[in-house]
Amino acid sequence: MTMVNDLHSPAVQGTVKKVAILGLPNSGKSQIFNNLTGDYALVANYPLSTIDIKKGVFHYDNITYEIYDTPGLNSLYINSEEELVVRELLLTDTPDILVQCIDANRLKQSLNLTLDLIDLKIPMVLTVNALDESNRKGVWIDSDKLSQTFGIPVVESIAVDGVGTNELKQEITNARIGKRLSFYGDIIEEGISRIVSLLPENFSFKRKTAFLLLTGDRFIADSLPVQGGKGEGENILLEAEAIINQFNVNPGRIISDKHTHVVNEITVNITKRQKVETKGFAHTFAGLSRHVVFGIPILLSIILVMYLLVVNVANEIAGWMDETIWAPVQSQIDSLVPYPFWNEFLIGDYGVLSLGLANAFITVLPILSVFFLLYNVLEDIGYIPNLSVLSKKVFEKLGLSGAAIMPMVLGFGCKTMATLTAKSLATWRERYIAIFLIGFAIPCAAQMGLNMSILGKMGITAFAIAFSVLAFVEITAGLILNNVLKKDLSTSYIQELPAIRLPNIRAVLKKTYYRLYWFLKEAVPVFIYAALALFVLDKSGILLAAKSAVSPLMEGFLGLPLDMVDALILTMARHEAAAALIMNLIDKGVLNYAQCIIAVTLTTMFIPCFANIGAMVKQLGMKNALVMALIINVSAFVVAGAMNFVLVDMFGM
Repeated sequence: MTMVNDLHSPAVQGTVKKVAILGLPNSGKSQIFNNLTGDYALVANYPLSTIDIKKGVFHYDNITYEIYDTPGLNSLYINSEEELVVRELLLTDTPDILVQCIDANRLKQSLNLTLDLIDLKIPMVLTVNALDESNRKGVWIDSDKLSQTFGIPVVESIAVDGVGTNELKQEITNARIGKRLSFYGDIIEEGISRIVSLLPENFSFKRKTAFLLLTGDRFIADSLPVQGGKGEGENILLEAEAIINQFNVNPGRIISDKHTHVVNEITVNITKRQKVETKGFAHTFAGLSRHVVFGIPILLSIILVMYLLVVNVANEIAGWMDETIWAPVQSQIDSLVPYPFWNEFLIGDYGVLSLGLANAFITVLPILSVFFLLYNVLEDIGYIPNLSVLSKKVFEKLGLSGAAIMPMVLGFGCKTMATLTAKSLATWRERYIAIFLIGFAIPCAAQMGLNMSILGKMGITAFAIAFSVLAFVEITAGLILNNVLKKDLSTSYIQELPAIRLPNIRAVLKKTYYRLYWFLKEAVPVFIYAALALFVLDKSGILLAAKSAVSPLMEGFLGLPLDMVDALILTMARHEAAAALIMNLIDKGVLNYAQCIIAVTLTTMFIPCFANIGAMVKQLGMKNALVMALIINVSAFVVAGAMNFVLVDMFGM
């Protein structure tokens, strides 16, 4: 979510140049984008935090630079849709300048990408990021030697602290085409030349296209020329296949070995490493957090700390704000607006100020502030990828490969983003299971925090019961889908683990601010419109009629008061609005212990938010997405009804 400046504004003068920021996943690209543009793209210490190309601008020496923040790219040989989007940007909408963000902790992998990018003959700048971390590990990188090696500017950077930003802006103006250092032997070079000779004169990036054909890239054929409805590229593919058949082994392997050899030579030349490697607390904590024995207690401890802080800090702040801010305002409005209709319109049960603004700012905002602050710390230190490794054994039983681990775990941050990242999964079956489970019983970060607050009013046992049920139904749904859906070919996946680091307080606070800003920007209008809709439905009698119609389901099967119909209607608009209403019902004594647990469980599973449904449609198609949403909602009522009978039997309520 990034603001884009208007490039056509009269204030923008001079030349406009397009700059693409490239690099490995989780190498600091978004932070550099933020530093250059002054805008804000979400930054996190794990892969897949950027899934779309974002745009912004900065101005330097009367030149406007249009900046593109791109998803992670390991090489120009494509393994995912996100990488394909980046390569299409490079090959079809070619930037004027490339800025490659090199992760100092993954130097060899980064330099492998550098060799690929230099072949494009686009002016480049390298920025070596996270030097503070590599230095703590006893690794020193000679940026001057790196610059001499490739013949392009190199900037030293600690992006999270803004170090190197001004120098990078200056060096972007000095970007140069780098020296090609990778040669693959006479036979492969001759094969590349033969394919190049078959491509039209005006075809861009001939050498790189020929190179990718020889490595067996399955996407590059789509970019080959077509004339008169007949594939001119077919001859090129046949020629590439003939060259490949000249080798006893796949030429892609030979090319990879050549790259590795060149990268190793460069790395030895530009780095110094101390002989003794120290392993501190961060390394030990990372290992324990993904250990099958110690990882679960660590996870439960983190959840407990979150729960206690939300209940004992956030709820207290919300209560204080209600007493000191909202109560006097409500009393003043009550005395100034004696007319019943307008009084109810403003501060009644469905008032635009009481149910709309006050719920958003007084009830929800304090809770989300505390929860987002804690969640952002976990993101910043790099705990989330280690949690995904801990979860691997469970996900495999649900028919999900390692590639699905990160999208599933990201669902606890934002279900819409997690659904969109599921497009990286190789098979339709795995993608379907992952998207279903993300949309079903996983609460997003905002809902998780609010659920903790709601259940905290009833005690930690209520919290344990509700989340145990959600975990149980999630695992059950996964097992059912795994057995029902037709099996696909299994895929291999290696989970990349970033370094555990101390949280950067400034970065955490900034991310918390933006997440709260985005919440208020998106949610406050929804809260107001939802309150207005309920007010109209109430005054017209439609709401009462609807409650009477669903009374057997609501009061009989679910064991909930009819006022919960209001919460379910709000859930269709936004889950946070429903959570605020449930808190009000608890404070009024309308919901008892068992009903509170059922209400939280039902609203967590009931109707994914509109944004998530839109992401489902994008990934699975309209029909599959709507069927999935229907199954999720029916399952939510079935589970909540079963809980009603069990809890009534347990607690006699």
